[in-house]
Amino acid sequence: MTIELPSVRPLCAIIDRAIDARRELVERLHAEDTDAYRLFHGIAEGCEGLTIDRYGPLVLVQTFRAPLAGSDVAELEAHLRSRLAFDHELVYNHRTERGSEGFDRWHRPREQALREVACRELGVSYAIRGRHEGQDPWLFLDLRAGRRFVRDHAAGKSVLNFFAYTCSAGVCAAVHGASEVWNVDFSRTHLSVGQCNARSNGIDLGRMRFLAEDCIPVLRQIAGLPVKGRASARPYVRLEPREFDLVVLDPPAWSKGPFGAVDVERDYAGLFKPALLATAEGGTLLATNHVARVGLGGWLESLRRCAAKAGRRLRDIEVLRPDADFPSLDGEPPLKIAACFL
Repeated sequence: MTIELPSVRPLCAIIDRAIDARRELVERLHAEDTDAYRLFHGIAEGCEGLTIDRYGPLVLVQTFRAPLAGSDVAELEAHLRSRLAFDHELVYNHRTERGSEGFDRWHRPREQALREVACRELGVSYAIRGRHEGQDPWLFLDLRAGRRFVRDHAAGKSVLNFFAYTCSAGVCAAVHGASEVWNVDFSRTHLSVGQCNARSNGIDLGRMRFLAEDCIPVLRQIAGLPVKGRASARPYVRLEPREFDLVVLDPPAWSKGPFGAVDVERDYAGLFKPALLATAEGGTLLATNHVARVGLGGWLESLRRCAAKAGRRLRDIEVLRPDADFPSLDGEPPLKIAACFL
């Protein structure tokens, strides 16, 4: 089904209501040294298939179903520039299965969409581009509540950051005093962004490790579990079992690699169990689930059952809700974050 976007003038009115609703939140975020947040979350605020995010000096407009017309992009930009009262750059991406497409070929030089700028969150600087080789922005804004937890609990701790992407949680941990941080992701490109972020924040890279490896064999080895299946004959880094004080487990909804599939809807336990075994007694496992179809209550119960079967006692689970710039119609946001205390 094709979803048509409203014409730009009523759309601007809808966006203005969303911006007004964020006034107090934005003041609090600025007080936390944060200038990166969602300005408009279309699915819950009146225009499904449209999001608008601020990343420091960049405003990123994205459509996911129907594209905006070129003239509407220009009118929307002029409105946002006057409404937000700061000198931003606007990049528009229409997300398709083939990648991100925009109107930069005639609306403005493509170089603006590719230009790298810096935004800040919780006192940490992160690189951002309006467009790059992948589709997703280099910083997932809905995970801010998780990184706030990392900020508050990382000091003096060893941290293991799985499915690290551009290492935002790992860089946050290092800035806020972690003694050691491992970042694990299969993509060297994404890890290189994390390395740049670490350097731009003045982090001693001797405290950081960046492992460009399939997360499944790394996680199983650290947990002291065998690497299974025919893929175990493939080359992969050999690691000894060990425990970390704080483990961040932020998997994609689904992916498939030579060492098995990641399926957080049907087999979250396949990741949660080894992550538990890699977490030190008295430590914390910060787990996420991005699938909207998975209910919070059922997911939390599955975590408790998995811990019991693995012989690890969970002292408590604290649910972290995304900030108010990611509203949901039913009060159950797709992103679920659980801080599991062992």
